[in-house]
Amino acid sequence: MKYKLLNKKEEIEFFRNIKPKFASKLIYYNEIYTIETNKPLGSQKTIRKYYKAELLKLKVFFDENQEFYRYYRTNNQCLDATYFIRGKYDVKLTLDSFYFQADPRFSTSHDYKLAKIMANDLLKSYFESELEKLENKKKSSTAPPSLHKSQKWTGSKVELIELIYALHTEGAINNGTSGLKEIASFFEYTFSIDLGQFNRVFLEIRNRKSDRTKFLNTLKNKLIIRMDDADEN
Repeated sequence: MKYKLLNKKEEIEFFRNIKPKFASKLIYYNEIYTIETNKPLGSQKTIRKYYKAELLKLKVFFDENQEFYRYYRTNNQCLDATYFIRGKYDVKLTLDSFYFQADPRFSTSHDYKLAKIMANDLLKSYFESELEKLENKKKSSTAPPSLHKSQKWTGSKVELIELIYALHTEGAINNGTSGLKEIASFFEYTFSIDLGQFNRVFLEIRNRKSDRTKFLNTLKNKLIIRMDDADEN
């Protein structure tokens, strides 16, 4: 406001591209605070309904301001001198009542509306993210009990590494497109185990004097015994 030599180009740049970036964050975080403090206590279904109602409010705002949305989204600039120059307002351009309460030295007819649009984009992402979390919780709660219990590898690390190399060699994971390190990392994450320098362990497996595939042979033999027992029963 103290900058007296502000020309039209600078004024449009400030009220279209600079001020809304900051104002949109203020609107967004204020809305999040209000929405979360007013969120009802209840089931996931109740909370989903609440968030969907908030999403609907965003759609109502979009429907009421489609013309300006289109103007902003297409990066149109033909009306910038009307929208983003102070004192240039037209009541026929769907003005927000906020404009008549704002400081005319620091506001144009549409800089707040633009900030609101930017904030609504952030809010939409927030609601969609929260709804996705609720959906994941729903899936988790309906999953078989066995999936909730973490599984622990109780064999030796050497045996797991032998199995990993066998699976990688066979190309049994992702049609053989997964790298050895990727597969090892997957097993480490799944079983919460640190395999360390597994390539060095594989070298030791290769250097065995006899029964180089000891663990795989054991698996095969025990599976055959199980099948034989099942046949007899």
